[in-house]
Amino acid sequence: MPRKTTNQFFGHCKLLLDSSYQLIYVVTWEEQRFLERFQEYFKAPNIYHWSCVSGLQPWGKDKIKKSTVNPIDALDTIINLPMDSIVVFKDFHKTLEDHSVVRKLKEVIASPILGERKIIILSPVLYIPVELEKSLTVLDFPLPSFQELNELLYQLVTSYPYNQRTKVTLTSKEKELLIDAARGLTYQEARKAFKKCFHDDATLSAKDIETVLEQKRQAVRKSGFLEYFHAKEEETSVGGVNQLKIWLNERGNAFTQEATDFGLPDPKGILLMGVQGCGKSLIAKAISNMWKMPLLRFDMGKVFGSFIGSSESNMRKAIETAEAVAPCILWVDEIEKAVSGMAKGITNDGGTSARVFSTFLTWLQEKQDPVFVVATANQIDQLPPELIRKGRLDEIFFVDLPNELERKEVLEIHLQKRKQNEVGFDTAVLAAKLDGYSGAEIEQVVIAAMYKAFFEKRTLQEKDLVEAIEETYPLSTTMEEEIQALRKWSIYRARKAS
Repeated sequence: MPRKTTNQFFGHCKLLLDSSYQLIYVVTWEEQRFLERFQEYFKAPNIYHWSCVSGLQPWGKDKIKKSTVNPIDALDTIINLPMDSIVVFKDFHKTLEDHSVVRKLKEVIASPILGERKIIILSPVLYIPVELEKSLTVLDFPLPSFQELNELLYQLVTSYPYNQRTKVTLTSKEKELLIDAARGLTYQEARKAFKKCFHDDATLSAKDIETVLEQKRQAVRKSGFLEYFHAKEEETSVGGVNQLKIWLNERGNAFTQEATDFGLPDPKGILLMGVQGCGKSLIAKAISNMWKMPLLRFDMGKVFGSFIGSSESNMRKAIETAEAVAPCILWVDEIEKAVSGMAKGITNDGGTSARVFSTFLTWLQEKQDPVFVVATANQIDQLPPELIRKGRLDEIFFVDLPNELERKEVLEIHLQKRKQNEVGFDTAVLAAKLDGYSGAEIEQVVIAAMYKAFFEKRTLQEKDLVEAIEETYPLSTTMEEEIQALRKWSIYRARKAS
């Protein structure tokens, strides 16, 4: 689903209003920006706005309609306004918790006296009482586009009070990266981030890209659904999975204009399924650094809300934020937990899970922005078949327990990571003893052996590692049946990562 620009949004909004859609619910955090752009676009003389503090007011005037602070009185007053009036109710979601207000709103929009007057509810939260579910249309106001952010930056640079001593040392590419760093922020968040760059040292330079990125990390984190994950893992942090690495390296430059000119589509994403502890999440982090793209961790379980429509709205917000940050990696860890029960048709939420997941699947199929999805799963039988069919994701990879060469590589990675690589361990012999161990279990063997050596105040020895191996019962033993079932499932359905 291509992300709408602000002008496209208002074009769609105008179409609805001209088509006699009398009740529209706009979801946005940017109340003031919406109102200003709405007035600019429509240039209508009879725009009113309401709040629980100021009551009903004509746009651009301080004149208050007396006794309209009460929402029912405000709704009663609408029919006395000019016939072409548009009334914007701000933060009306809390008011809709009052059944009498809901009843009054239903009566107003159903009344022929309303005529061509229109009502817009403006709120950062989508709350739809069941009585209004079929009576309104929901729109999501888009975040600022690259062009809007570029104009904002230019405005700040040229009008800043200290512009005489504000030096701009950005190259055209660095300027593009700075503006890209602000994508996903609201207009005011971007404004604050840019001004912070100026205040720092009266210079706008390449180092300010990190300043803006930090602001974006904060904004993404506050969404509640996404986490801006600062990955440190590189390709060399991942042992084995050479076939997957080849696949990823072949697509590392696919998000470029050169690839587009060649006729290539943007890669959509992959599903990594397999044995627990074999590095699926580690791979997601490594891709971020391999492709030099930001990593967003998406907790899909958090999108589910208690109000009608809120879960679907939350999913759209998460998608919109990811698209605004694009190009990026969207990491959905253990996706089966978010859709548990759907594969077998067992849900007790009135279809909310199905609608939310349908929104996600449709986006996977239709998305235009360069968002590469990395979904991980341990229990494939809990995934709906719609997710794993071709077209939504590029490939499904099965990540199995590491073979002997891979175990040797993983062991050496963890010894080096913990500054134990200078000791002369026979990693080939140790790898043979680690048969059936996952990457996470190999790491824990190293840690357990180091604890013993540290406690005895000596250097790590090979015998410590051997003892730790002998004291560990790997998942290949405790979950043998489940692992065999995973391997059987993957034979004709997934590519081997190794």
